[in-house]
Amino acid sequence: MKKWLLILGMITCMLGLTACGQAEEANEPLLTAEEAETVGQGIVESINQCVVMNMQSQYTSPVDVSAIASWESATEDMGDYVEVISTESEFDGEDGVIDVRVKGSLREAIVEIVYEKGDITSIATNVEYTFGEKMEKAALNTLLGMGTVFCVLILISLIIGLFGFIPKLQDKLSKKPAAAEAPKPVAAVAAPAAAEEELSDDLELVAVISAAIAAYEGTSSADGFVVRSIKRSGKKWQSAGI
Repeated sequence: MKKWLLILGMITCMLGLTACGQAEEANEPLLTAEEAETVGQGIVESINQCVVMNMQSQYTSPVDVSAIASWESATEDMGDYVEVISTESEFDGEDGVIDVRVKGSLREAIVEIVYEKGDITSIATNVEYTFGEKMEKAALNTLLGMGTVFCVLILISLIIGLFGFIPKLQDKLSKKPAAAEAPKPVAAVAAPAAAEEELSDDLELVAVISAAIAAYEGTSSADGFVVRSIKRSGKKWQSAGI
């Protein structure tokens, strides 16, 4: 019985030692801190040299093209490359990140090199801004966003306000020409003619009455007669004041 327990204990110890060895082998980082520093500095120097010598066309790998474009974009705010300040790395087996802090003539920047499964998958350069610069950028972005929103709202308000003129414009375009003015009543123009006709009738009537009275009196002339007024009553005519 003791032999079996001893054998079982030895087997357990051997299995434990094997598991520990595999765990240590699996957790061994891809690069040590010294190796990561050397690799990071070499990559930064290579990218800068490529940009300075205008050799971008010689790199066709997506990772290299992206790294060069990011460096060129960062140099606008970072300025000219001066030196590498420090390098920090963190690896978990074959995955890890190398952060290389570089000094520029204007600002500092961090070149981030990402490893996945032992290969470099991305290289990006991020400029380090001061707190005041970050606040200034945030305020500028806020003002730009609010200004854009207000401009759009004002434009929408103007468009809505113009909707009220559309019916008026349609009525104006579809409105028929005004009808010609009706001629003035004929009665107003014919009034003088009626008066003249009435006056001529009165003269004729006066002459007839004068002649009748002269014949009645037995005189040959009616010069001595004066008709002072004529009164009309229906169809009868009367003379007075002779």
